[in-house]
Amino acid sequence: MIPVPSQVRIWLAAGRTDMRRGMQGLALQVQETLGRDPHAGDIYVFRGRSGQFVS
Repeated sequence: MIPVPSQVRIWLAAGRTDMRRGMQGLALQVQETLGRDPHAGDIYVFRGRSGQFVS
């Protein structure tokens, strides 16, 4: 388990996200959609189309 400080917010993106955008594209989506700073310490969770884990 990953410890998360109690003051950190965890945001879950509903639906599918185009993961081809890369980190910069996802950070831009956080800024434009939520109006939040993606580097402020909160955690953002996105789900790709397949929903499968790759190991």
